[in-house]
Amino acid sequence: MSVDAPAPPRARRVAGNRVVGLVLRLVLAGVLGFAGLVKLVAPGGASDAIIAYRIPGMNGQIADILGWLMPAGEVLLAVLLLVGLFTRWAALATALLMTCFIVGIASVWARGYSIDCGCFGGGGEVSAEGKTWRYSSEILRDLLFTGMAVWLVTWPATLFSLDSKPNPDLYPEGDLDDESLDDLDATEAH
Repeated sequence: MSVDAPAPPRARRVAGNRVVGLVLRLVLAGVLGFAGLVKLVAPGGASDAIIAYRIPGMNGQIADILGWLMPAGEVLLAVLLLVGLFTRWAALATALLMTCFIVGIASVWARGYSIDCGCFGGGGEVSAEGKTWRYSSEILRDLLFTGMAVWLVTWPATLFSLDSKPNPDLYPEGDLDDESLDDLDATEAH
C-alpha cells in the first residue's frame, strides 16, 4: 500500500487554473452563442440596434451588413470557446468585442440617448426610465465578461479543450516549467 504525496503547490495552481478556465470558457461560449443566435434569427433587430447607437457615418446598408457579421462572429467565437480551439485568440477577440460594447453603451449614455443595447436581440429606442441602472448594469456585465476573457488570454490551457495539452508556449514566461508539467501529469494520473 502506497501513500500518494500531495501535489506540489504549483501543480495544484496550474490544475486549478485549467478548471477555472474551463468554467470561464463555457460561460463565455454560452453567452456569445445565445446572443449571436438570437440576433441571427432576427437580423433586422440587430441592424436596428446598431443604428440606434447613432454612430457617425453609419447608414442602413452598413448596419445591415454588421447586423449579419456581428452575430455570426459571436457564434463563431462561441464555437471556438466551447471546443477550446484557438482559445487565446478567441478570448482576445471576445475581450475586444466586449470592450467595443462597453464603449458603445458608455457613448450613448454620455450623449443622453435611451436605447436597448441589443446585446441579446431587440435594440432601438426605449423609455428613459431606469436608464442609469440599465446602462451601468450592462457595462458592469460586459466588464465581467471582459475579465473572464482576459483570464483566458492569460491562461488559455483548460480542461476538455482541443488545445488542452499543457504547452509551455501558452503560459506567461516562467509560469509553467518542465517540473510543473511533470507534476501536472502526475496529478492528472491519479
